[in-house]
Amino acid sequence: MNGRRGALIAAAVLAPLLMTACGGGEANGKPVSAATPAAKHNDGDVMFLQMMIAHHRQGLEMAGLAAERAPSEEVRVLAAAVKATQTEEAERMIAWLQAWSKPLEAGHGHAHGPHAEHGAAPATGAEEIESLKRAKGTAFEKAFLNLFIAHQHNAVEMARTELAEGGNPDAKAFAQRVRESRTDQIRQMLGLLNA
Repeated sequence: MNGRRGALIAAAVLAPLLMTACGGGEANGKPVSAATPAAKHNDGDVMFLQMMIAHHRQGLEMAGLAAERAPSEEVRVLAAAVKATQTEEAERMIAWLQAWSKPLEAGHGHAHGPHAEHGAAPATGAEEIESLKRAKGTAFEKAFLNLFIAHQHNAVEMARTELAEGGNPDAKAFAQRVRESRTDQIRQMLGLLNA
């Protein structure tokens, strides 16, 4: 890949991700707070943040692998941008739950609890991540893109649930940004997969 083409691809991949990585920004014309959100929240807000923290943990593991091992520069750049964005987002979500005096994880057996009632998106399975770790070269890259497309689709679904059921305006603004940015990432990854 020549330098100019690489720079253009990197800019295209990074643009929507960097918009979500900054502490501020706007959603629906309103500023998005990087600080602790307003104290008013409901169980849907708490559930969304708990699920997204766990989701980010898996995403960071997969993106870390791709940033180091993907053969193509485009995928490595995408993975590095995902790592930066999701690290900042995870820190913010943890701070919000702590400010609300809520646990960072749902109680055990949440398949029968409030998460199940709200249509909890399935997590990426540990066996899928282990399989990804064993893959090499172009097979690794294809496996990563397929797995991460599904992973980010789950984030979009969780964000939609928060937008419908959440009560905290800052958490809902964050959910809107997640929905938009992950939809863009999915589109980019489908393009890379089909290139």
